[in-house]
Amino acid sequence: MTTAASSSSVLAGFAESAGSAVSPRSLPLGPLMIDIAGHELTALDRERLCHPLVGGIILFTRNYRDPEQLRALTADIHALRQPQLLIAVDHEGGRVQRFRDGFTRLPPMRALGERYAADPEAGRQLARAAGRVLAGELRAHGVDYSFTPVLDLDYGPSRVIGDRAFHRDPAVIVDLVKALGEGLRAGGMGTCGKHFPGHGYVIPDSHVELPVDERPLSEIQEDLEPYRQLVQAGALDGVMAAHVIYRQVDPATAVFSRHWIDYLRQDLGFNGVVFTDDLSMAGAGIVGDMLARVETAYAAGCDMLLVCNSPDAVGDVLARWQPPQDTAYRARSARIEQLAAAMQQPVGELLAGAAYREALRVLSTLA
Repeated sequence: MTTAASSSSVLAGFAESAGSAVSPRSLPLGPLMIDIAGHELTALDRERLCHPLVGGIILFTRNYRDPEQLRALTADIHALRQPQLLIAVDHEGGRVQRFRDGFTRLPPMRALGERYAADPEAGRQLARAAGRVLAGELRAHGVDYSFTPVLDLDYGPSRVIGDRAFHRDPAVIVDLVKALGEGLRAGGMGTCGKHFPGHGYVIPDSHVELPVDERPLSEIQEDLEPYRQLVQAGALDGVMAAHVIYRQVDPATAVFSRHWIDYLRQDLGFNGVVFTDDLSMAGAGIVGDMLARVETAYAAGCDMLLVCNSPDAVGDVLARWQPPQDTAYRARSARIEQLAAAMQQPVGELLAGAAYREALRVLSTLA
């Protein structure tokens, strides 16, 4: 499927708004984050990643063979455009860690909460160390950003959250996430709180079905507390919205809900990048095909829309979606570019310095 016509149309929109020609290699970062199939870029991958609507790429386990290959792949991606595309990954620790061989095996976040319960300072030290190792190892291999931490409360029965959550108590989550964030920043990486406004209460897994949370807003306030406090502290660079319906608040999932995105922006005061969760997940199917999902999430106010594990859908969206190149579009692009630029700033010794070795030592005490 060719995307040349769509690329030309969107490119012309940028040129018209700027009053001049725009080079495909110097485009603003667009609102789509897509993926690739293998260990190296194909000609089609390069074409799609250079499309004006694309602003980032998410990597998966299938994109990793060994550290050398990953460094070559990320360098190739970063060389495609200026500003450079944002390279992201789901790399939390525990069962959600995309790169394993050649990387430190990180603990699930519940383990940090358990240590905190016994010794709060030891829990904070572990969180700081986990953040430093996570960020340092990814940045050393050219990956800019990880979708972490999980801010969901550990209610217990959730099939998709489980030990990915730090704790049941919002105050403990906030304390540990602040420490984790210190470690992430020391390793040159920011934070992305997920899954807004909270995925821990519902049992179904939104990857395969659509969860519905029947609680009123008053009962969801506890789930929102980590976002409220961390936003106020300036400790969140990004937020990922959930594929969950909170029926007593809005009939749409949070990803597709103008109400929830406005709540995040206006009531909580968040001014960073709002990501969708993967729009290929079953929980996103409520609004129709991929183009409808992209259009609805964008209209709700999400800045960056993840279209993963669906290459045909990516081609269709790139060929058919033509969002207006207006002030709102440029503002969203600026937020994405600001985040990408911050994550791509040079940092000091990532894996050879004393700070990294000390973080590894602290993590070893958990094992």
